Amino acid sequence: MNPGEQEKVRFTRARKFTIINAILVFVVLIVILQLWLLTASMNAYLGDDPTALIPAALVSLGCLVLNLGLVRYVYRLE
Repeated sequence: MNPGEQEKVRFTRARKFTIINAILVFVVLIVILQLWLLTASMNAYLGDDPTALIPAALVSLGCLVLNLGLVRYVYRLE
């Protein structure tokens, strides 16, 4: 095999199921983090402290990108 070639790894059905379950746990944790961020942002905004909104929005955007990457990995898993 040439160094530039990548060997495609085939996973068994049980291993795919384990990987997808792990990804699902990460997605649920990230969504819980986003809900917490939304709650904290709303509390800050309603308490006349808008300084926390931009950082919370950026972190939430990062969570979205992470979730999209996980979904892309699941689709490429075959």
